[in-house]
Amino acid sequence: MGRLPASLKLFFLWPFLIAVLLAAPPQQPPVKPVSNVLVVTMDGMRWQEVFGGMSRDLLTTKDGGVSDAPLLEERFGGATPEQRREKLMPFFWTTVARQGQVFGDPSHNSIARVTNGLRFSYPGYNEILSGFADPRINSNDRVANPNTTVLEWLNGRPGFTGKIAAFAAWELLRWILNTERSHIPSNGDGMPVADAQTERERTLNEFAGDLPPYWGETRADAPTGFGALEYLKKHRPRVLFVMLGETDEWAHGRRYDLYLDAAWRNDRFIRRLWETAQSLPEYSGRTALVLTTDHGRGNTTENWTSHGEKVPESDQIWMAVMGPGVLQLGVRPDMNVTQSQAAATIARLLGEDYNAAQPKAAAPLRLK
Repeated sequence: MGRLPASLKLFFLWPFLIAVLLAAPPQQPPVKPVSNVLVVTMDGMRWQEVFGGMSRDLLTTKDGGVSDAPLLEERFGGATPEQRREKLMPFFWTTVARQGQVFGDPSHNSIARVTNGLRFSYPGYNEILSGFADPRINSNDRVANPNTTVLEWLNGRPGFTGKIAAFAAWELLRWILNTERSHIPSNGDGMPVADAQTERERTLNEFAGDLPPYWGETRADAPTGFGALEYLKKHRPRVLFVMLGETDEWAHGRRYDLYLDAAWRNDRFIRRLWETAQSLPEYSGRTALVLTTDHGRGNTTENWTSHGEKVPESDQIWMAVMGPGVLQLGVRPDMNVTQSQAAATIARLLGEDYNAAQPKAAAPLRLK
């Protein structure tokens, strides 16, 4: 072909070039770093309801503490799992799942698990925020976390100092974050607005103070959520962690009706948090959302209320991520992920490499 004109060379090479281009794997765009991340956990929220919605097996007085099954059918019933889950968690399924990625749906051969082996709260929250299981954290006792969480690490990074905050419905938050060492503002007990100055903030605290202390060390999700919203609007943190707790409490009490209602209200709070962020110039189009849980629960009508070492199936959880640069892939099939990947994922979304600082942490989720 050396003697042929250039135009004829191109003519003969064109089929070959087309074949090469078609055979080349498609290039996945890198995840573009965002400026802010919102992290919300729903304590003990089962994957069964996240992916399948309300379970009719638990609509009994004996198994679910349910006295009005028709009312729950009207609120959360549907002919298919897809219909039921969208009624239970409408924002999750109409927005997060469509605009982001969801992990842990067994019907899609996707499994998300905890790695700590204990399957209860403090070990789970340490795994979420530190990126690895620590055998020293083997109880829910008020013991300061010896590990530097991704929140504390980010708080020491340029541009993040003083821009990390956390709210919880559980007073152990301050120990999980080791606030004496990390200096991260954490609100897990008492009034939901520290140093209330406006009439709205004082009213919120007064309302929270009038709620009955039903669970002792765990307060209701509503004051926790509204406190987090007020903090977001006033202080504009770059990372806000919100730990909701009623799903776990009502499940332990074998009140499936109130467990479902708590999940629905948590989904509504997540919508409010997201929409509030999108209404602020510092967050609009520059914010990612990470959702998960600290542990799973049993999968029978008897043990759905429980979790821990004696309930091995409670190691199965779920995770979801949405934000600019995260491809809109919905439920990810054929993937095994772990709770320990959350910490590095939070950092990676912000353009930070947590694994370089903490080699024991699991790699971030593969968001493509």
